Amino acid sequence: MGPLMDLDRSAAEALDAVDPLAWFRDRFVIPDGIVYLDGNSLGMLPRATVARLAAVVSQEWGERLIRGWSEGWMELPNSVGDELGSAVLGAAPGQVTVADSTTVCFYKLASAALDLRPGRTEILTDLDNFPTDRYVLEGLAATRGLTIRWLSGPADGGISVGDVASAVGDRTALVTLSHTAYRSGFIADMAGISAAAHETGALILWDLSHSAGSVPLALDRDGADLAVGCTYKYLCGGPGSPAYMYVRDELQEQLRQPIWGWLGREDPFAMAAGYVPAAGVDALRSGTPPVLGLACAQEGIRIVSEAGVPAIRAKGIALTSYLIEVAEGLLAGFGVGVGSPRDPAGRGSQVALTHPDARGLCAALIHRGVIPDFREPNVIRFGLAPLTTRFVDVWDGLNTLRDLLASAAGGSSRP
Repeated sequence: MGPLMDLDRSAAEALDAVDPLAWFRDRFVIPDGIVYLDGNSLGMLPRATVARLAAVVSQEWGERLIRGWSEGWMELPNSVGDELGSAVLGAAPGQVTVADSTTVCFYKLASAALDLRPGRTEILTDLDNFPTDRYVLEGLAATRGLTIRWLSGPADGGISVGDVASAVGDRTALVTLSHTAYRSGFIADMAGISAAAHETGALILWDLSHSAGSVPLALDRDGADLAVGCTYKYLCGGPGSPAYMYVRDELQEQLRQPIWGWLGREDPFAMAAGYVPAAGVDALRSGTPPVLGLACAQEGIRIVSEAGVPAIRAKGIALTSYLIEVAEGLLAGFGVGVGSPRDPAGRGSQVALTHPDARGLCAALIHRGVIPDFREPNVIRFGLAPLTTRFVDVWDGLNTLRDLLASAAGGSSRP
């Protein structure tokens, strides 16, 4: 792409014409009249999910009733977890289960990790980690009398191996970070940071919510101890679809999560006195599996698996690189900056554009049918889901943003 080609919508049309993933868009329900650029908050609805959910409701629930529990429902958390582990997370079977919300999953694993490092008094995380992670850690630190060491990275980046290596020590029980930063899209070095944590005997817990389904992951290879993530962003599991937990195989017999529910017990239907944890990732369960949410998550995971994470990643890089190039040409002179890493290898499938009136501009874009989202203090965040986002969507979104900026400045809305 030449420096001025991006200022013509026909260049976007040409890129869409040769996109090997373009046909996947027809596999989703696409609303008329909007340009959807918020796939890193909520993925679009797969058509297969509509049919699957109808079947689960009308046939499995409607006809089989309670017999469904012995006809596959009870196995869903682990069978869906293994599909996710194989297709997306780089995790061997038996290490991933799907249950609860991200917050509950994060609490379970963070609490259990701290129990595995008695006598250590510090948790290491960053000031720009996703809020629910920070709040859970603050609660754990308050109840246990621990100290949180807060790291800080650049606004358009994140936490480096060096940042962690210089802060971790023999008092550190747990290091926990988001693999892809929710605001900037910065991708952390999982292997390097995990190794730095392990060097001093700390455990590492990764939040994969903005990574899974958009960038390659290799939890087993890269030394992750524990990981959590949601299924409703790039995995297209639907609003509130259940989150997942990964526990490295060699930690499973040591780990004791804190919410001792009946389905995390050995032989739960014995209804026996006293809690004896189940073996493996079954011990991570607490309550009844959310069957409808699991079915939706499974369909989303399957479509990601079919497309393949390498192809998804290649398009994600192309989309985000195109957005940055167009933004720098089309929005020049309007006070718009790029708040994401310029190196595509270090950037997830999202781009943060900065502007002093980001909140107002985001609201105006949504009013015009272009849907990104706003993040404090000055970020319009564009989440580009490679299975559903087209290059013309990026063009149309930024061209609408230019119209708004030009109108506010009293100038021409033409590039």
